[in-house]
Amino acid sequence: MKCQNCEAEILPSDQRCWKCGAIPLRRRVFSGSRRDDFALTAEEEPFELGDISETEEWQISSEPGSGLNRSAKKMPSQSGREPQWGGFFRRTGAFGLDVIVIVTLSIVMFFMCYVGYKVGLSAHGRTLNWEQSMPLVVLLTWASLGLATGYFVVFHGIGGKTIGKWLLGLRVVGFERGPITYRRAFLRWIGMVVFAPVLLGFLWVLLSREKRGWHDLLARTWVIRD
Repeated sequence: MKCQNCEAEILPSDQRCWKCGAIPLRRRVFSGSRRDDFALTAEEEPFELGDISETEEWQISSEPGSGLNRSAKKMPSQSGREPQWGGFFRRTGAFGLDVIVIVTLSIVMFFMCYVGYKVGLSAHGRTLNWEQSMPLVVLLTWASLGLATGYFVVFHGIGGKTIGKWLLGLRVVGFERGPITYRRAFLRWIGMVVFAPVLLGFLWVLLSREKRGWHDLLARTWVIRD
């Protein structure tokens, strides 16, 4: 910078001009409406990037695409433990409880349909006999089958548990122990009905390492213990 009096070259840190002894005017930096005096003094030390201690916390990796990394530890990945498969006897007990629930609901439905059917015949001046009861038997047969289908498909599709499985701590799951869809639950129920005459389809649970029946293999499901 130059002295305002004699135009001699002086350093910003000089307190007086070396030629005329005048006190140099300090330059000011204006930022908006606020004005702050800016002057370099001799006490200020030179600024070097290597002196910043904060840069030690950052590490720039030489590998491409790594970017800036702080020295932080990653959370350890949780390794999945081997699931406990639902055994044959536990599954048989759960199925027995489900049968009791379905039979109880079927009995209630039978009495409701029986009373309604008998009242309807009486309104037409007829009595309930064997010939007149055949439509009721067919209706109750299909209604019981539909009740059982809805029972297993809906409960397995919602949370993988029927009432029997819930009481005995069992659950039907798909891949990676995830819930199954209603479509897969319906396919599993079809497999149970088809393989019911062949008891080997259920006894296969005793021979399978993962305790799976033929209907489980068909629907690609597993039964585990919660």
